[in-house]
Amino acid sequence: MKKQALLKETDAECASAGEIMIYDAFTVWLREMIRFWRSKSRVIGGLAMPFLWLAIMGTGLSSIVPGVGGASYIEFLIPGIIGMTLLFSSMFSGISVIVDKQFGFMKEILVAPISRLSIMVGKTVGGATTALLNGLIILVLAIIIGVHFAGLTGMFISIVFMLLISASFVSLGVAIASRMSDMSGFQMIMNFLIMPMFMLSGVFFPIDQTPAWMQTIAHFDPLFYGVDGLRGSLIGISILPLFVDFIVLSAFCISIVLIGTYLFSKSEL
Repeated sequence: MKKQALLKETDAECASAGEIMIYDAFTVWLREMIRFWRSKSRVIGGLAMPFLWLAIMGTGLSSIVPGVGGASYIEFLIPGIIGMTLLFSSMFSGISVIVDKQFGFMKEILVAPISRLSIMVGKTVGGATTALLNGLIILVLAIIIGVHFAGLTGMFISIVFMLLISASFVSLGVAIASRMSDMSGFQMIMNFLIMPMFMLSGVFFPIDQTPAWMQTIAHFDPLFYGVDGLRGSLIGISILPLFVDFIVLSAFCISIVLIGTYLFSKSEL
């Protein structure tokens, strides 16, 4: 009887601890969402760049490149623009960590009775949610302007790829930001990482039609698998099978989330 009572008490404590962690992570997530909603310039700025790329590059190159793999160049470009939007929105979500450090909020929550795992999960999910919203807005607007996609199944699969891309690069951004306190230095590192991944992901051109050395380097770019998965699920054109893109991107996502959690747990006040 005593053993059963002890087991029940232990189970209750574990359940209570799990509920507390979920509630703490939800609180951090909610704060990130409120900050995003209140920052109108961030919302507008995050969507303005994809529209500029789509309007200028899409319109300009569509007159030169009639189509890629049976799709129009605009249809080929849209999945890449979504991937680009997710990349920029996700990576720069790490700025909130540095802002919290500079204004002392990070110190307050780190000394509070809340696990750092809950903070990391809340910030990661919050950043991924805002990035996903930006990506979905681009997807909906593409449908409005008449871009034809493969179907509802493909759209659901594309959302899975969006979630993986967002979670991966939010974790990467938060992990780097947790080890830094200088905003300028963080932005320089982000630009150093973002531009090669962006250019080698196949956003504007099919990677399989580039020189062999570029194709080799592109296969080390995690965003390449995300863009390829988005393109395959939305318009049915991909270099690799979708399951390969999914496996590689999932492995990268899990790895970077674990690394980001570890680095954040070791961050200093």
